Amino acid sequence: MLTAPTMRILPAIVALCVSIPIAVAQKPFSVADALSAPFMNQLTAALSKNRVAWFVDDGGKRNVWAASPTEKARSLTHYTQDDGQDIDDIIWSRDGERVAYTHGTGPDGSEHPVAANPAHLQEDVQQRVEIATWDGAVRVVGAGHKPVFSLDGKRVFYLHSGKIYAADVTDASKQPEQLVIAEGQASQIRLSLDGTKLAFVSNRGDHSFIGVFTFGSKTLQYVDPGTGKDHDPLWSADSRRIAFIRESPVLTELDLRWMRSVPVPWSIRMADVASGNGEQIWQADKGAGSLFHEMVAPNQLLGMKDGRIVFAWEKTGWLHLYSLLPGERQAKELTPGEFEIDDVVTDGERIVYSNNQVAETSDDIDRKHIWSVEQNRPSPTPVTWGTGIETNPVILADGQMAAMQASWRVSFEPVLLMPRPFEKGPLFHTCAMNGQQRDINRCEAGAGLTPFMLHNTSPVYLQRSTAFVEPKQVVFSASDGLSIHGQWFLPKNTKPGEKLPTIVFFHGGSRRQMLLGYNPMQYYAQAYELNQYFVSRGYAVLSVNYRSGTGYGMEFRQAKDYGVFGGSEYRDIEGAVKWLKAQSNVDTKRIGAWGGSYGGYMTALALARDSADFAAGVDLHGVHDWSFEMDSWKQTNDPNYDAAARAKIAFAASPMADVAKWKSPVLLMQGDDDRNVLFGQTVRLAAALRADGVDVEEKIFPDEVHDFLLHRNWVAAYKAAAEFFDRKLKGKSSSVQP
Repeated sequence: MLTAPTMRILPAIVALCVSIPIAVAQKPFSVADALSAPFMNQLTAALSKNRVAWFVDDGGKRNVWAASPTEKARSLTHYTQDDGQDIDDIIWSRDGERVAYTHGTGPDGSEHPVAANPAHLQEDVQQRVEIATWDGAVRVVGAGHKPVFSLDGKRVFYLHSGKIYAADVTDASKQPEQLVIAEGQASQIRLSLDGTKLAFVSNRGDHSFIGVFTFGSKTLQYVDPGTGKDHDPLWSADSRRIAFIRESPVLTELDLRWMRSVPVPWSIRMADVASGNGEQIWQADKGAGSLFHEMVAPNQLLGMKDGRIVFAWEKTGWLHLYSLLPGERQAKELTPGEFEIDDVVTDGERIVYSNNQVAETSDDIDRKHIWSVEQNRPSPTPVTWGTGIETNPVILADGQMAAMQASWRVSFEPVLLMPRPFEKGPLFHTCAMNGQQRDINRCEAGAGLTPFMLHNTSPVYLQRSTAFVEPKQVVFSASDGLSIHGQWFLPKNTKPGEKLPTIVFFHGGSRRQMLLGYNPMQYYAQAYELNQYFVSRGYAVLSVNYRSGTGYGMEFRQAKDYGVFGGSEYRDIEGAVKWLKAQSNVDTKRIGAWGGSYGGYMTALALARDSADFAAGVDLHGVHDWSFEMDSWKQTNDPNYDAAARAKIAFAASPMADVAKWKSPVLLMQGDDDRNVLFGQTVRLAAALRADGVDVEEKIFPDEVHDFLLHRNWVAAYKAAAEFFDRKLKGKSSSVQP
């Protein structure tokens, strides 16, 4: 049995709680309270100073924060409005004195013609690159996204409308200029390690090249060009060679949704920059893993100090790390087992990553912990374990590690991992970066890694902690026998046999996995909070990790006949209903369903095919007719491709195909600037249901996108959902607090 490690909390939380509204003790727990936790992610470390930066969304007020082991956390930016302008792409200058980031949402780097503006700001809204210094000064560089600092930090390179631009960091009076004049749409800017060149991907539609721009001579070349999709350039230590990934370009968007293998497996190539010539140095085997599947990481190829290249591969049916020595053709697996890796970083000697490997208890497959492995030895070591959830590890300049940590009670926040001797290996503890230290080995039983949260001193968090419950892992069989994981939430003090109204939640994606606590993605962190809110109001909740999601291997993700190919996920809905009917605390006459995006599809499918078991549903921007959605996807020119037959199958897998059997009331919600799911999906379903006399309610958000940008819109949508279920499942007017 491993002793639960403890972790050191970055002191941002102390400052953050100042901005959190203080809840009155007698005030009923509200939707706003449930969603009051600041959301944090995008942890990134400076290269030459022990500093980290991260993103904070505090009630829609988005900012960049930073801290170090010896310097108190501070907000580098000072945005004070819930204005829908997002922050992304945070990156440090090499000296650790400033960060660059992207501020605003679209259309730069997207196919959408205008920037999102759900707050209806009466000003020019555009996605732009900004720079913030450690002292808190902020400068707008120009329209664009994906910034990269030069080696000396005096210039910043970024993308704008598919072109590469450069701006002078030291002189704000100088206007940014287009750096590279080239065909195609540029992406994935990579600075050479000697700072003299810039590699990038030049996207040309059905193929892509690796371009190299040399600063001194202002020359552009393409290395080892071919007919494939080349991406993820990796510079060698001497800046003379570039490794990159090449994929076959023949797949359509539909194919990528279900295929497990391809005729021409993906490969890694190495190109000499001086000559432009390249060769294949490794290729995936045919069969499992021949279809490239990316890992969550800044780069898909990681360079090690001894020349090895580390990458992810699904050879075993699970996404694992492999290393390849120069001159060798066989890659060595570094992370064997039945789990999936993500959030991968390296300092050139060790690889640190997050995964759902079982470290202590069998339900760890529904959590995430930090692990470490050396570049040449397949013997991973757990860095964190217990009942917490840890993601997004980073390695500081002096070798220390930091990560984002959450639990079932508290949302993600940055923590510093401090090793100390222990008879069974490294044990990690945490203390506040201002010098306060708290050992959590005496935490409540089962709390695992959950440390003493400094923001628990805020009444809002005390009330949240009281309202939230710890979900339990459940595994049940779909109607075809496939094992499905879920999380089961029961209200506190539920009596044996007490019949409760029950809500089934379906995540979106569908390439997602809900966990036994907070999710590192903001959309699902908020969905988790709504599920906890439902529980606080007396509902039982079952969150279902249905087939085609992540975390359970390639065959589960690339499920046969799922979605547009047949809707096989409905068998998981059937399995969930059967499991619920066997639970003594479930009132089987009062079962509801809710979900967003792909989860909206699942909700609509449940209501359309099984209104007898589902009494009501909340469908947030769901897909209701796959054949309608297919019109916007890239199709093949193969004359043997039967588009009509494919569309027929797609429609049969859609809720619209069974709308005549739909009897249960539904609440439909969507933003009409949705750039992921056509707004017409909701328009068509609402019209069809009303024509059949179904009770349809709707809440529409003008100019809002798929993943709502305004915090107040999330609060309004979730409040509407809670009121709807209270009326339909409890049969009474709601007193849901805003």
